[in-house]
Amino acid sequence: MSLKQKTLSGLIWTFIQQFSVQLISFCITIILARILLPKEFGLLAMLSVFVAVGNSLLEGGLTSSLIRSSGLSQEDYSTVFFFNLGGSVVIYLLVFMMAPYISAFYHQDILTLILRVYALDFILNAFFGVQNARLTKEMNFKIQMVIQIPSVFIGGLLGVGLALNGFGVWSLVWMNLLQSFISTLLHWMYSGWLPSPVFSKRCFKQHFHFGYKMTLTGLLDILYRNIYVLIIGRYFSITQLGFYSRADSVSQLPVSNISAVINKVTYPMFATIVNDDLQLKRVYKKLMQQVLFWNAPVLIFLAVVAEPLFRLLLTSKWLPAVPYFQILCMAGVIYPLHAYNLNILKVKGRSDLILKLEMIKKVLCVVGIFSVVSFGIYGLLYFQLGFNFLGYYINSIYSSKLINYPVREQISDIFPILVISFLSGIFCYALDHFYLQYLLADTLRIVIDGLCFSLIYLGSSSLSKLSAIHDFKQLILKP
Repeated sequence: MSLKQKTLSGLIWTFIQQFSVQLISFCITIILARILLPKEFGLLAMLSVFVAVGNSLLEGGLTSSLIRSSGLSQEDYSTVFFFNLGGSVVIYLLVFMMAPYISAFYHQDILTLILRVYALDFILNAFFGVQNARLTKEMNFKIQMVIQIPSVFIGGLLGVGLALNGFGVWSLVWMNLLQSFISTLLHWMYSGWLPSPVFSKRCFKQHFHFGYKMTLTGLLDILYRNIYVLIIGRYFSITQLGFYSRADSVSQLPVSNISAVINKVTYPMFATIVNDDLQLKRVYKKLMQQVLFWNAPVLIFLAVVAEPLFRLLLTSKWLPAVPYFQILCMAGVIYPLHAYNLNILKVKGRSDLILKLEMIKKVLCVVGIFSVVSFGIYGLLYFQLGFNFLGYYINSIYSSKLINYPVREQISDIFPILVISFLSGIFCYALDHFYLQYLLADTLRIVIDGLCFSLIYLGSSSLSKLSAIHDFKQLILKP
């Protein structure tokens, strides 16, 4: 199978996997949001940063090293597996002891027990990290789909059942744990790999040399992505955090789906052409335009129909989250491009540069956040919007040099897509705000806005002869 065929197959299966899982997850979240209160989502959001940090630490970046390395043996995989497993137990014990202090930070005593139970997820995830890395390395996304869909579905059923019976925030905790448990079982059943009782210091040093830098980079990224949750949870109400958390998770649906589909395929694909800078640039350019072509209009459209969408899906109790959601949608327009710039550095083995860039961004971010926190939650949101565009520029500095793709050239290639997306959004917002909202029910507003936006966006893109449309047709139609 050629690289193009393998990539297309990977894209298709990852697309099916990602959107099937997210559709199920989204439906479950809608049901839970209708049953539970915003403050109960806020409680779990308070712990998200600590759970994410724990998962990043236990992996140690070693699975990323497995994906990018060639000529691996059973010894390599087993060494990483046992390191992950042992590390997960250590990290769980640390979190168990820190739980009371985390509760005191947020002034919420109930968080101690919740975190001690929720953190068991570390150990469950460690049991299938290597199996998942092997499937990704082999670009076997069909098996990953077979594993993820039942995990999310069965876990979601438990969460809804517990929520209906008054378990509150615990329904979210047990739902996540069951999803991880089923995922572990299915990885062991379908991945085709089992660990051997070996641990090689040589293999560990080899992968750790690359992995520890990726771990530090990952930690910085996690702290950055969750710093808003930390600040809102510490200085504002639980309900406001619940609104922010729900707005962020809904706005991340297109971002995480579109970017995850391509990012999951591009990292192992980039690794196969790492020594051909000309081809790397060509492939990167096409993927960047393709991602933005689909991501930007979806987010802008969601921002336009935010009010009827939230009222229809989540009920009126979630309407205070609408302005949060609209700002976060704008912030997410360019976010997927961050990852692709970093993937260039990853496949080039420059984890040192990734760490350097992440440190620069996070220092600027922290300084900026504490400068605007006095302006309230909207000060934080608008800062998040502006910093996303600055972060893209910072990420582009080194990757553009490595493949001779300057930032100015990158911006020139994506600028037409951004202009058409925003102009389409402005027209539809005016139509909805000044006319449709006074005449139609929420469902009809969303449908008519969607049809108008699609016609304007796709029509303008065709008339402008955007290369993203041509590339998409080529990818689908030609073998």
